[in-house]
Amino acid sequence: MSEFLRGFLDSDSPFGKFMTKCWMIIGSNLFFVIISIPIVTIGAGFAGLYYTMFRTLRENADGSLGPFKEFWKGFRMNFKQATIAWIAFLIIALVGVIDYQICLKIGGIIGAFRFAILSIELIAVILFSYLIPVMTVFSDTLPHLIRNAFYFALHRPLKLIVILFFNIFPLFLTIIDVQSRPLYAFCWCFFGFGSIAMLGASLLYKDFLVFLPKDSEEGAEGSDMDWEKEAVQLDLRKLDGM
Repeated sequence: MSEFLRGFLDSDSPFGKFMTKCWMIIGSNLFFVIISIPIVTIGAGFAGLYYTMFRTLRENADGSLGPFKEFWKGFRMNFKQATIAWIAFLIIALVGVIDYQICLKIGGIIGAFRFAILSIELIAVILFSYLIPVMTVFSDTLPHLIRNAFYFALHRPLKLIVILFFNIFPLFLTIIDVQSRPLYAFCWCFFGFGSIAMLGASLLYKDFLVFLPKDSEEGAEGSDMDWEKEAVQLDLRKLDGM
């Protein structure tokens, strides 16, 4: 019985791997919440979160470094680009909200422009949702990363719908359901952001793996090689054969 219990609790057992993933999600989520308090660091925080999730998805990732070290590593590596992307997204979002309210008040022909504003806001959300995961895996200039983020988003429309739903709907529910906000706040602080990042990373993992050099791809499948950002000029035509 004790031998069975040791095997069940072993880090290589299905239960052990599941608990490792839970610990990586919860630990990195808590760190994300703390480090995002200044607001301006939220973009880099998301980068650290996705970096941790991609590392966790590797078959041989046993969580030995822990979620905090993994998160901090991804945070530092992507700080500049992720912060620029976050500030740009924040400006677009705020300007869009203000313009939308103005269009609603004026009405008429001007009011119809609110649909164009919503379209721009949706494009910004799509771009940011994909840009952060892309930049945590691939090293490139920001314009190239933006191009690649759009390609990954548009090439897999079903994945795009799922990622958008889980990025938008829980937040929308938090805003409109006033009575349950304490429960939502607990979920967001404890595991919410990490769970959504894990879902997004799981959906994008195989698509990204196609573009990594062969040695990195082998490392992602179980060697001792670390998952690092790869300086790869993506040949986007490679996805056409998938």
